[in-house]
Amino acid sequence: MKVPRRVLPAITLAHPAAARAQGWPARPVRLIIPFPPGGGLDALGRAIAERVSAATGQPVVVDNRPGGSTVPGVDAVAKAAPDGHTLLMTADNSITSNPLLIPGLPHDPIRDLAPVSFLLETHQMVVAHPRLGVRGIPALIEAARTQRLNYGSYGQASQPHLLFGALGAQAGVEFTEIPYRGLTPAVLATVAGEVDLTLCGIASAGEHLAAGTLRALAVGRAERLPQLPDVPTLAESGHGDVDPRTWFGLFAPGATPAELLSRIHAQVAAAMADPALVRRFLTPNGYTVHTATPEASRALIAADLDYKRGLMRRAGLNPAP
Repeated sequence: MKVPRRVLPAITLAHPAAARAQGWPARPVRLIIPFPPGGGLDALGRAIAERVSAATGQPVVVDNRPGGSTVPGVDAVAKAAPDGHTLLMTADNSITSNPLLIPGLPHDPIRDLAPVSFLLETHQMVVAHPRLGVRGIPALIEAARTQRLNYGSYGQASQPHLLFGALGAQAGVEFTEIPYRGLTPAVLATVAGEVDLTLCGIASAGEHLAAGTLRALAVGRAERLPQLPDVPTLAESGHGDVDPRTWFGLFAPGATPAELLSRIHAQVAAAMADPALVRRFLTPNGYTVHTATPEASRALIAADLDYKRGLMRRAGLNPAP
């Protein structure tokens, strides 16, 4: 059906953001990941980048910017042009932990970033170097009463920092934090015996558990993992109110138009639904997928912010109001 000529200018002027969204991506997209290469988040980011690039015909280039509790990498996206060509893929600590614990952030993650999609949750587990000789959380607590134990983290407000802070506060013991420049270095430091413990998911620990160079002591979430049926949950270990939630999400600069967010979300949701990605990466790593819309992602993030505030208080920290 031919559109009357007199209507065309009105359509063009009424939806400038929609017009921009339809042109996305107009050039290569930079996907900033504020963690080093090699971890589960990095692997997922690269898998999504490959599929979105194939679908759109434009390169999606992964830019790893580890360190600084993820603040520098997140800040680069918060201050980027809101045109969809600079995106952030990160974990929850960047969004719902850092603003509660790190004063003077150069950005407000809630205000200065726009959710594209809440992607997935991952089951975290407490893992130890085998030389420690403990096989569960009760034994770990007892060991911490008689010797100094340390753990690898990836900065203030990271999941290991919160988990071991909460465990220590509840049990009346202390675990010493040794910060690294990302999850993968913290895991490798535990494998090498530089630290006694860390917290990570199957994606990072699976091969080390199979090789016997790491030992899983407990897993978070409500149920045991099918891949590790003999590893108890934290609830079974006497710490049911400590749930080391980790989620991955995709973000754009805060002023990105809603229509553009929706277009990017559609591409990412299609990538996450790829049967090959599900079969080879998501299912084996025990991920729970939530490719939430931008609007639904905001609600999930708000709920996690409240949860993190409560967890920090239980850990003896002083989160921002």
